[in-house]
Amino acid sequence: MADLTIDEINNLDEAAFVDELDDIYEHSPWVAERVCSDRPFASLAELRDAMKHAVNGASREKKLELLRAHPDLGDQTDITESSKEEQAAAGLDQLSPEMYEAFQRLNERYLETFGFPFIMAVRDESPDAIREAMERRVEHSEADEFRTALAEVHTIARFRLEDRFPT
Repeated sequence: MADLTIDEINNLDEAAFVDELDDIYEHSPWVAERVCSDRPFASLAELRDAMKHAVNGASREKKLELLRAHPDLGDQTDITESSKEEQAAAGLDQLSPEMYEAFQRLNERYLETFGFPFIMAVRDESPDAIREAMERRVEHSEADEFRTALAEVHTIARFRLEDRFPT
């Protein structure tokens, strides 16, 4: 997708606006749909805040759907191009067989515990740091981890917006 300015984003028709932003929140075009009528945005930060507000104002079920749209870390099947690039940058596409198995076990335990995959903004993180975070966070309460996962989703969305629309 081409680099657009905030003015160009504001002037897109609804379908193009949603198409341009539909992957900022993983497999969740509803976020872009909800903020489309809030245009014009004065800045990328204002757009980001509107998208964050749309997610935070959604029902628990919709938030859970958003969390469940994220791939397992270390698993390269059925993921968006953004997720593939983010995981590759953290070295998750080059795990040793032992580390891959450790990630798979932790992903399964996490999913069984919380009902959604482990989510972490992995930019500038190492596989060891990610594994340590998984081991620590799987011990959280459900309420704490739900909040933590949503915060990570917002961080991922911020990175994606900044990458897509450099200022």
